[in-house]
Amino acid sequence: MATLRRLREVPRHLLVCEKSNFGHDKSRHRHLVETHYYNYRVSFLIPECGILSKELKDLVMGFGPYYFVKGLPLYELITHEFINTFVKKGKLILSLDKDTYEETGLQGRPSQYSGRKTMRFIVSIDLMDLSSNLDSKKYKRVSWAFKEKKPLKFDFLLAWHQTGAEGSTMMSYFSGYGIQEHQPKIALSTTPDLRCPVLRSGLLGGEPEAACSAHELFDWLGAVFSHADLNNEPYNFVSTYCCPQPSSVVAQASLCSVTGFLLPERICVLLEQLCRYFDEPKLAPWVTLSVQGFADSPVSWRESEHGFQKGGEHLYNFVIFNNRDYWLQMAVGADDDCPP
Repeated sequence: MATLRRLREVPRHLLVCEKSNFGHDKSRHRHLVETHYYNYRVSFLIPECGILSKELKDLVMGFGPYYFVKGLPLYELITHEFINTFVKKGKLILSLDKDTYEETGLQGRPSQYSGRKTMRFIVSIDLMDLSSNLDSKKYKRVSWAFKEKKPLKFDFLLAWHQTGAEGSTMMSYFSGYGIQEHQPKIALSTTPDLRCPVLRSGLLGGEPEAACSAHELFDWLGAVFSHADLNNEPYNFVSTYCCPQPSSVVAQASLCSVTGFLLPERICVLLEQLCRYFDEPKLAPWVTLSVQGFADSPVSWRESEHGFQKGGEHLYNFVIFNNRDYWLQMAVGADDDCPP
């Protein structure tokens, strides 16, 4: 019976919603984008739009390359040369199982989601502090752990926000490990006669027969981005979901998704451009920007521990209104801190 009871349990999920205005001094929008580091998909939806503007197209095409390195020894990321070339500030954060953690001999802390018996540990290494004194006991201990005691190798995705010839620098630096350059995948589509929820910027919780809530919009966006059939036809056995009410039909809507290893600095620029979308009068009352993080990232926002054993979700969504108000929705799955 205990096993059956556990199977029936649904892992908890958290959705935090707030509203503000991009012009407010205390608006948190930039900070929350900049501190969500590991992003693999960015999607935006623009109702009453058939063709993207040149500015938006250029931003989508300009997300820049990322790199894949197979079997990279972990100690390469703590060398003075690597840190001096690529790192201005930052930490190396490892989520290790109990055996690997003990074999490294490094100091860490138990994962807060380990349960009664600790089976996972978090190790955090300040790279700037580490490289500031290569003769220190701390540097020698970490270097010995990764080079000799427990030589760890991983497949890495790498991205670098820098001006100049960052691509050639990254490629040449890791040339001995067969580094590969990848471009983000871009998907553009136009959906005719799309039924959209009616939203009012001041009604985050919605109002019966007047406006849909932020939670209802969040569910609807998930269906739209999944290209689900929203007609709720009686013969459809895959999905019976339909657009929440009240709703209205727009003549067409543009949907764009970019998938890869996407840096928050680029997402900030895209968000600013979407804010400027309403500088000239538009038929659309709002647009959305959704960002999903890697399921197996060790952190979600900043250094908040993220687990992926029971789902791995961590994502956020902006609803940008034509008066510069916005809704911000942040969601995480099980084994995650509450979004900031």
